[in-house]
Amino acid sequence: MNGMGERPALGAGVLPVTGAWQPDDPAGDRRFFTLPTVHFALEGGGRLREVTIAYETWGTLAADGSNAILVCHALTGDAHAAARTGRASEAPGWWGDLIGPGRAVDTDRFFVVCANILGGCQGTTGPASIDPVTQRIYGSTFPIVSIRDMVRAQAGLADHLGVARWLSVIGGSMGGQQVLEWAVMYPDRVRSIVPIATSAAATAQQIAYSTVQRFAIALDPKWRGGDYYDAKPGDGPHLGLALARQIAHITYRTDPVFEERFGLGSVDPLDAFTLWQRFDVESYLDYQGTKLVSRFDANSYLRICKAMDLHDIGRRRPGGVEGALGRIAVPVLTMSVDTDALFRPDQQARIRDGVRAGGGRCEHVTIESPDGHDAFLLATDQIGASLTPFLDEVEKDHD
Repeated sequence: MNGMGERPALGAGVLPVTGAWQPDDPAGDRRFFTLPTVHFALEGGGRLREVTIAYETWGTLAADGSNAILVCHALTGDAHAAARTGRASEAPGWWGDLIGPGRAVDTDRFFVVCANILGGCQGTTGPASIDPVTQRIYGSTFPIVSIRDMVRAQAGLADHLGVARWLSVIGGSMGGQQVLEWAVMYPDRVRSIVPIATSAAATAQQIAYSTVQRFAIALDPKWRGGDYYDAKPGDGPHLGLALARQIAHITYRTDPVFEERFGLGSVDPLDAFTLWQRFDVESYLDYQGTKLVSRFDANSYLRICKAMDLHDIGRRRPGGVEGALGRIAVPVLTMSVDTDALFRPDQQARIRDGVRAGGGRCEHVTIESPDGHDAFLLATDQIGASLTPFLDEVEKDHD
């Protein structure tokens, strides 16, 4: 290898053009529901002819529908929040330590629902879906969706499931943005909300991080303007999507965590220096990028990032953000992470203060963790310790 050398290839083997779920793939525990509307109008303009939602459920809905909890996933999450069957081969789910029999979100007591978001790529209508008008994959023609559009689709699913009012709506990061919109858009359909490590509106820095990630995908020549689905395996926008994920992952963790785990360790010998010798942390980021490419879709990533950029519960509402927060009348439990540099603790404090200023009730908890933003996925013991008594009280108030 000379002084320049070559950057190591991404991952091993041939990666799929898209990691989106396709109808020929195993459904797993997914269920599917198509909204009973000819045209689903979108907040930012445009419409979708047909919207199908992929979702999973745990537990049993009470006869009066009073025990239903909606769990909202984050940017690259999906409907599989927890395991259902106990099969050794089944993935535990992204919040499996919180959801299940005897856990904080106790599926022996609660009927729990998690749906893949509108614009996603794991069974819900998104860019990798077939456009019923053209009978071709949407690709570049898929419109921009907002957090509010995602919540309206979830409301249609709630109607289908017979849930008139959620006992609670819970979620972290982008999931927390959905949680807040539920309370503002459908105040009579929620009895409580739990937004975790999130914000009432996107910040300039969050948009800046997102912009760089979106450009990483758009500048990959294999993105082809969003129409890459006919390409052969291995010829998709893998490098752009992987780079976007790597950038995001840096914002999810903290320097002390990276330092403790990787330090100056190197994968390649450093006897003679070359441009592309990798440190251990580089190998880790490559792994994270490759893992996402195998299960996600570049066009979905672009649109979901844009939806997060557009998040603002005060948009076109009286009094802006504070006005919207002040109208939340149901009990709120908000949680921040002390080391979160992406969704800083003061952003959750703004939610708390806005709800209280309007006369509402809001409990605020700080999760102490070295893991930064990712603590909303990792610090499940601390989350559960606050969530359990909160849900107990909300349920008791109904009784």
